[in-house]
Amino acid sequence: MRSIPRICALAAVACGLLGAQIVPQHKTPPIFQGEKKNKDDEGKARTLAGTVKDEKDSPVEAAVVQLKDGKSLQVRSFITKEDGTFVFHGLSTDVDYQIKADYKNFTSAVKTLSVFDSRKHAVMHLKLEPRKEKEKSK
Repeated sequence: MRSIPRICALAAVACGLLGAQIVPQHKTPPIFQGEKKNKDDEGKARTLAGTVKDEKDSPVEAAVVQLKDGKSLQVRSFITKEDGTFVFHGLSTDVDYQIKADYKNFTSAVKTLSVFDSRKHAVMHLKLEPRKEKEKSK
């Protein structure tokens, strides 16, 4: 956390050189904390959580879970915890999301969290399987 003030100082210097103006942000953006932007967005935020398990149904630590926004195509990642769990906060109810997990030579099927899924706290479990030969070469 000590590096954040240094980064801000460097950004201020760079913006000063370029004639740009820095607008201070007092809160971490909602996408990172699951905060709501304003009262109008209260009903539009949801959470997606779940677990990643291997073929033997054991939780997988350090699997990479990727969440792809269907509108912006932005991809967010989460490294699973010791118990194989992951969580994504601050998701829009107006966007479809695709989710998948990867770990070494294993991958899960892609699942979709649809705009038609009205759950505020959706749960999806991902099961890893060995990658097919075509996927290994990518």
